[in-house]
Amino acid sequence: MSARPVRAAKDARWRATAISPIRVLRVGAVVAVVAALAACVATPAVDRSAPPSGSTSGPLGSDPMPHGAASSNATLRVILVGDSTMATRSGYGDALCARFKPEVTCLNLAKGGRSTKSYRAEGLWDQVLTLLRQRPGGQTDLVLLQFGHNDQPGKPGRSTDLATEFPANLAAYVDEVRAAGGRLVLITPLTRRSFDAQGHLKNDLRPWAETTRRIAAERQVPLLDLNALSADAVQAMGEAEADTLAMAPKPADAPAQPSSSSERAGAANPVFDRTHLGPKGAALFSSLVAAELAGLDPAWRASLR
Repeated sequence: MSARPVRAAKDARWRATAISPIRVLRVGAVVAVVAALAACVATPAVDRSAPPSGSTSGPLGSDPMPHGAASSNATLRVILVGDSTMATRSGYGDALCARFKPEVTCLNLAKGGRSTKSYRAEGLWDQVLTLLRQRPGGQTDLVLLQFGHNDQPGKPGRSTDLATEFPANLAAYVDEVRAAGGRLVLITPLTRRSFDAQGHLKNDLRPWAETTRRIAAERQVPLLDLNALSADAVQAMGEAEADTLAMAPKPADAPAQPSSSSERAGAANPVFDRTHLGPKGAALFSSLVAAELAGLDPAWRASLR
């Protein structure tokens, strides 16, 4: 494929979204998968047996371990807020932190099993606000926020109403980051990787992604449409290849489509499933997120490796 059709398509998408404050870069599914897999090869391996750089160690209330130097002349600090698909060991967050230059501080404060409701109820969001309010002068704080998985029905203490609670919670996060002087990007939820009998991806998180898009438009904040990007990539690679992105290899006797189960708050099962990520999945989806961030703001592009 030549570069000209791809560039023309991107230019057309930019024109289509020029009237909106939200800049969403969509790439072709096959192009995204090829580029991301190539980036996976170039990404240094991350030791997932202990919290890598850019993650937190121990409870959220403990001192976070930053990726890069938290020096007084740092100009950008990135704070990741979300659920297990972004969290240390089970998500793409640590791999994303590793894609920033050493001078950028990146804190992965995503926690497994949390929703827009429980992340705040447990006091985790207060920790983020404290960081924002205490940031050094001259530093920009960027919050990357992704929820949806645990806001779905059937998760007591975590589920939220899609029509009322979920959008209100997202809007409150946006408003509070702004009031604290930070910047925020809303990220639509990473797709699950289950297929139907005809080989079509079952994107059951699409309604939560659509609500996230709406709140981003209403609040005029940048949107990173990871749900669409990851769904395109997973559909293009097919079920067998997508299964290699999991935390553990697929057992020989695993059902083709296991029944969904409620994720236990605070931990992801270190076994095969089609939600959580091993090193290969983390590298793939972090590369997609990094590429989108690079297109949203020139300063963020300059902060990436």
